[in-house]
Amino acid sequence: VQLQASGGGLVQAGGSLRLSCAASGRANNIYGMGWFRQPPGKERAFVAAIWRGSDIAYYADSVKGRFTISRDNAENMVFLQMNNLKPEDTAVYYCSARLTYKTGARYYRENDYAYWGQGTLVTVSS
Repeated sequence: VQLQASGGGLVQAGGSLRLSCAASGRANNIYGMGWFRQPPGKERAFVAAIWRGSDIAYYADSVKGRFTISRDNAENMVFLQMNNLKPEDTAVYYCSARLTYKTGARYYRENDYAYWGQGTLVTVSS
């Protein structure tokens, strides 16, 4: 499975961006897709995820109410709508995918995703 993220850029605080991630290869019936981000000088951290079964969206506390994750299963894509952006949202954003259900897998855990995109940079100016 290959993941291609796009949509990053420079935006002023309070602005919006929409990230996209296209999956190809053995991309049918991907079980879970997520977004993680890595701010400058910091570790990569969970942002949002949407997994099959429940199709419930999960968010980090820092983005709840501002970010919305969605997926188009027919097109094998996942999106991250980011509103009311803040300077602390500046980071490289990575999309990720998990192909199958596994007992004990967690949507917020990096190691539970086998496939990763190349990252797209989001810069929010104050």
